[in-house]
Amino acid sequence: MAVWYRNALGVVCGVAGAIFVGYCLYFDHRRRSDPNFKKKLRERRRRALRGRGSGGGTVTWPNLKDQEAVQKFFLSEVQAGEELLAQGEIESGVDHLSRAVAVCGQPQQLLQVLQQTLPPQVFQLLLHKLPSVGESILQAAGGGKDGGSKVMEEDVE
Repeated sequence: MAVWYRNALGVVCGVAGAIFVGYCLYFDHRRRSDPNFKKKLRERRRRALRGRGSGGGTVTWPNLKDQEAVQKFFLSEVQAGEELLAQGEIESGVDHLSRAVAVCGQPQQLLQVLQQTLPPQVFQLLLHKLPSVGESILQAAGGGKDGGSKVMEEDVE
C-alpha cells in the first residue's frame, strides 16, 4: 500500500506542477499580448531611472536651521553615496556625496577625508558637482544666505 501511496503522491505533485506552469504561461501570454504592455514597461523603466537620482532636482533638502534634520540628511546621503559607489554607480554615488558635503558643518575636513578615500577621478567628479549642488540648496532655502552658501564658497576655493 505504501508504494501505491507514493506513486499517487508523485502523480498529484506532477499534475499540480503542470497546472502551475500552465497558469504562469497563460497569464504571461495575456500580459504580453496587452496592447499597452510595452508602453507601460517603458514608462516604468523611465520612472525607475528618474528615481535613481540621475538629475538631482528631486532632492528634498532639510531645513538648514534644524540641526537634527541636517545631521540625519547628512548621514543618509553619505551612506547612500558609499553604497552606490560600492555598486559601481559612480554618478549617483557622487550626487549623494556632494549633497552631504553641501550640508556638512565642516566641509573642508570632509573633503580631505574623501580625497584620501576616493579614487582621484571620482574625487574630481565630486569637486565639479559641488557648485551646482550649492546652487540647488540655495534655491531650496529660498535664496537666503545661510549655511549652504558658506559651505559652497569654502569648497570652491
